[in-house]
Amino acid sequence: MSATASEAIRVLVVEDQPALLKNILKLLSAFPAVTVVGSAMDGETALVEVEKLKPQVVLLDLELPGMNGIQVTAKLKPRHPEIEVLILTTFDDEQKVYEAIQVGASGYLVKRVSAEKIVSGIVDVWNGGTVLEAQIARRFWNYFQSVQAQSAPPKDPWGLSALELELLRYMAKGLSNAEVGSVMQLERRTVRTHLSHVYRKMGVNTHVEAVVLALRQGLVTM
Repeated sequence: MSATASEAIRVLVVEDQPALLKNILKLLSAFPAVTVVGSAMDGETALVEVEKLKPQVVLLDLELPGMNGIQVTAKLKPRHPEIEVLILTTFDDEQKVYEAIQVGASGYLVKRVSAEKIVSGIVDVWNGGTVLEAQIARRFWNYFQSVQAQSAPPKDPWGLSALELELLRYMAKGLSNAEVGSVMQLERRTVRTHLSHVYRKMGVNTHVEAVVLALRQGLVTM
């Protein structure tokens, strides 16, 4: 994983434990793929810093004083849909994963993972991928497969085009924007444009939310 300073992904770190925040900042400083543009120790400050610093990815603790990480994400994403949110927390249950994704998070890691995994997660979500810690991911997707198995015959209440449905189906398989573009022979920016149309039609902020809704309708499978 290599990047020049100009290419490095701009990251805002939000963590309320001073020692852990200091440790995360130190660890991330060793990786040229990311550059930490700032930090915050509570949700309200995080939202202020987002406006000032314009990060590309927010590495966000779930357990914050006052406004928690899910609430921060719910306020941030409608204002800045271009910013990716990667949740980092001690919680590892699928309900929290679902709540975070519902409001726009693109990834979810538990704090015990390595610095390399965190940086890899930041790069993945910025490139249009989804990051879920393996044990959480299995339970999460199993849950939605069971929902899908009980669902009615497929129907599309959003009027998605054939190309948009094809794009969503690849997303459901876990492909990133770049990988979808390669398979569908589209430029990555074209994939992003089509995704923005999908989001608008479906009333969501991320491809993960779009895939979840499409799964519920039986429009895509995993």
